[in-house]
Amino acid sequence: MSSLVLLAGMNCTADLWADAGPDGAIQPVLDRPSIPDQVEALLDSLPERFVLVGHSLGAIVAMSVALAAPERVAGLCLVSTNAKAPTETQREGWRDWLGRMDAGADARELQESILPALLGAEAVRDRPDLVERTLAMGTVTGEARLRAQLQLQLSRGDLLGRLPGLSVPTLVVSGLDDVITPPHFHTEIVTRMPDARLVTLDAGHLLPLERPQAFGSLLRSWQTQLADAAAGAGRR
Repeated sequence: MSSLVLLAGMNCTADLWADAGPDGAIQPVLDRPSIPDQVEALLDSLPERFVLVGHSLGAIVAMSVALAAPERVAGLCLVSTNAKAPTETQREGWRDWLGRMDAGADARELQESILPALLGAEAVRDRPDLVERTLAMGTVTGEARLRAQLQLQLSRGDLLGRLPGLSVPTLVVSGLDDVITPPHFHTEIVTRMPDARLVTLDAGHLLPLERPQAFGSLLRSWQTQLADAAAGAGRR
């Protein structure tokens, strides 16, 4: 079975996946200021062939890696993401965060400012454990890495128009209550890829943290399908 690589989203850490049970996964951090730099760094450090799972910004980077080196990607799982070019409103928001950090705000404060969008009102109200873990991911990320990730966001371009040429087996997972990357963003991705399927779970943007058992079960089942397909191809 190919190595499993997990890319967490902006201002998130390995704790995003912790309860989903992906044992032994490689978990690089996103710390380069542009998509080309980040893709090059990953391809230089990752095994020759791997299954790539990305959340949000991590999934945007994952798509970029797969487009750059499809022969190295045995499977692609895209979670809570968006393949379109950023809007000017998004760019203004990322620049605002950079300005707020210049003025002394830390990564935890900025995480807290969008908490309802990350987890949803019900989880914020009823799951103090998830709230603290979400904020703690900002603390661990820190300002230097978040600053690089904001620059990474600002370097993004359109990926949606390039996806029809990407034939890597792909699982796309969306959260029904995700207001940052709503379900129709994921439908747009699946309809453009030749070998992709969509699963929607009852969750917000931080889907692997909020629904770890459901997501973990889905991921393991998909990995098994990939391995079986590869074994079958090897026997032919």
